[in-house]
Amino acid sequence: MPNPKRKHTRSRRDLRRSSNSKLTAAHTVACANCGAPRLPHNVCAKCGFYGGKLVAKVKVKKAKNDESK
Repeated sequence: MPNPKRKHTRSRRDLRRSSNSKLTAAHTVACANCGAPRLPHNVCAKCGFYGGKLVAKVKVKKAKNDESK
């Protein structure tokens, strides 16, 4: 059984290991109602539509500056 003649450096070892663990961006599609990016087969977080129908109510946060006036 062949064995390595020289020890591989930590850098060389880590470069080999890290090449398999790259992150990929999640695939998104545009919402048919509002056009915001969303994950496929999921309810839109901006408007609450799925499949052309309103399925969830979306709460809108009030700005702190509007409450003081």
